[in-house]
Amino acid sequence: MSPSERREMIRKENTKLSLTRQCKLLKISRSSIYYAPVGVNAETLKLMHEIDRVFTKHPFFGSRQITAYLPQSGFSAGRHRVRHLMNIMGLQAIYKGPNTIKKHPQHRIYPYLLRKLAITRPNQVWCSDITYIPVKNGFLYLVAIMDWATRKVLTWRLSNTLDASFCVEVLEETIARYGKPEIMNTDQGSQYTGAGWITTLTKADIKISMHGRGRYLDNIFIKRVWRSLKQEAVYLHEITDGFQAKWIIDNWIESYNSERPHTALDKQTPDIAYFGKSETRKAA
Repeated sequence: MSPSERREMIRKENTKLSLTRQCKLLKISRSSIYYAPVGVNAETLKLMHEIDRVFTKHPFFGSRQITAYLPQSGFSAGRHRVRHLMNIMGLQAIYKGPNTIKKHPQHRIYPYLLRKLAITRPNQVWCSDITYIPVKNGFLYLVAIMDWATRKVLTWRLSNTLDASFCVEVLEETIARYGKPEIMNTDQGSQYTGAGWITTLTKADIKISMHGRGRYLDNIFIKRVWRSLKQEAVYLHEITDGFQAKWIIDNWIESYNSERPHTALDKQTPDIAYFGKSETRKAA
């Protein structure tokens, strides 16, 4: 049996076996499961990629504005279809308006804790977000955790599913590598309100903060990272698969953390702002 045939035997839902255990039993790499792009037909995929380009360039555009903008690049689609695809892609306009984040009706929503809070030190507040990554013949999702005060991208991971488990794995990895923050801030998406994410934070004694309707700038720093990543790296390549996407993203984030000074950080890089100069030199 070929590796591709064994991958098709993986079940992500309605099973008592974890993905890790299934991969071990089938003798396949777990990363190969996550890095296989979500497949859609070619016409829809081209439209999704163009919607993402427009949204990245104009993050204040909602479905109505993107629908009106698409003919400029030779695309045509109704607003209902554009809105549906934006929901699949996890795209939400940065503006005050109807909340399009996919919530779970039975999940608890936590209050927003950052209002008027001075965020001045590493590991005081972390934030997390998910974005869409276009890949040839499909697409992937990218989740990352960022330190708010220093803008450092702490960890990230690609996945072909919005299942909450891959977000929880990133959270656990980040805590293991960097300790824990005082507060974790996210949107109200189902990945961040589910039992796995909430339980991990609660057990680590991390305060939970969620922004929602009307709080359109509360995750602006990580959304700026998404925009730069796509314009400076992702859109410059025809990414063929998840492994190439990982390589491109890894190189860009490494450069962003270690080489790019920020005016808001007194022209320090995120690494220096997070670790300090002496620790950064030792790590190098």
